[in-house]
Amino acid sequence: MTDLDALLADLKRLHPLLIDLSLGRIEGLLARLGHPERRLRNVVHVAGTNGKGSTCAYLKAMFEASGRRVHVYTSPHLVRFNERIQVPDATGRARPIDEARLVAALEHVREINAGAPMTFFEITTAAAFHLFAETPADAVILEVGLGGRLDATNVIAKPALTVITPIAMDHAEKLGDTLAKIAGEKAGILKRAVPAIVSAQADATLDVIRARGQNVGAPLTVWGADFDAFEQGGRLVYQSEGLLLDLPRPALIGRHQIVNAGTAVASALALAGLIDEAGIERGLVTVEWPARMQRLASGPIVGAAGAGAEVWLDGGHNPAGGQAIAQTLGELEEKSPKPVHMILGMMGQKDATGFLAPFRGLVRQIVTVPIPGAHEAPKPAAELAELAASLGFAARAAGGVTEALRLIAAEAGPRRVLICGSLYLAGHVLATQQGAYQQSN
Repeated sequence: MTDLDALLADLKRLHPLLIDLSLGRIEGLLARLGHPERRLRNVVHVAGTNGKGSTCAYLKAMFEASGRRVHVYTSPHLVRFNERIQVPDATGRARPIDEARLVAALEHVREINAGAPMTFFEITTAAAFHLFAETPADAVILEVGLGGRLDATNVIAKPALTVITPIAMDHAEKLGDTLAKIAGEKAGILKRAVPAIVSAQADATLDVIRARGQNVGAPLTVWGADFDAFEQGGRLVYQSEGLLLDLPRPALIGRHQIVNAGTAVASALALAGLIDEAGIERGLVTVEWPARMQRLASGPIVGAAGAGAEVWLDGGHNPAGGQAIAQTLGELEEKSPKPVHMILGMMGQKDATGFLAPFRGLVRQIVTVPIPGAHEAPKPAAELAELAASLGFAARAAGGVTEALRLIAAEAGPRRVLICGSLYLAGHVLATQQGAYQQSN
């Protein structure tokens, strides 16, 4: 165990709950730290259910392609906690924070906190703000952790821009059991006189967002009403009133990435003077975001899949995510037909039935696996296999990803393997690829 591992474990003991949505605790801590959040420039605050990480990744690439230095805060991490906090290096590109600086910042914040009850996300968010305030940058991309209204990131009083990506059912036990309730929590990031970009939404969520925007006085730019984006001839076409842009197709694959990229373009245009059109174009093709329909080209995971296997990794874990992945699989099937085998691991409170429904007719078999090191209880592999079988899939359980790959490799011929169902499972796969160990979330 490293110093960072021990420190992170200690910080998790400051509060009895992993999640306890509130702003009071972190506001008090930030005051004792001298309000580092008030020293951040041009904060772009991003909430939503699906696509917020990809949208943040596009914006990061666009900022940097425009010659801007940018801080990035996202969660959860996949392999190492450092991934959550990115600061510009000597070249100006945002990279995961150096471990020595991270440990020093966490220890400083822990000392200032003086043992007060504080959730893990709250105290690490405070540390991120402390690090960002110490490091010059032109902008901050700030991804909401959970919800929005009471999320620890929602202490930024006057961001430059807020963004709400597509909202879907997820975390119902924390945010509410209807789309309207969830939308109310997400829309809690809207601020008076702060422009907001609203991505493609269901009518029920858009109505809530519009009402919240009107109540607080936030000017909204809404997908389908004020702007649109679509793929045409292998290009991304963006249009709004008086503007038509013919742009490169995004590097991240899948039709849902057209929505995410279009939302990022609208956001970039709203940040007048910070991102230019050349930066938008270059950012679309240089963007990187692991575990979002990521093709694994080599490494131990690919080796275990056997000759002729094509291996894909995605962290999608809710019904809307399943729909997006299935749609992308369908597009791959049209271009290059291959039998699809799914390796599936999911957390215990996720809607596995809703996630799997879009894959009917696309997947030959499902092999379910446990999720090592998960911070909450995952669905047992045997139970998940039974559920998949009850939905009509050929399904069986395995002891882990490598065993699942070997079971699939026993079948001769070309095949497409999709590993999905959880960001924590995706992190385990990437850790295996890198020969590293995965830090717990």
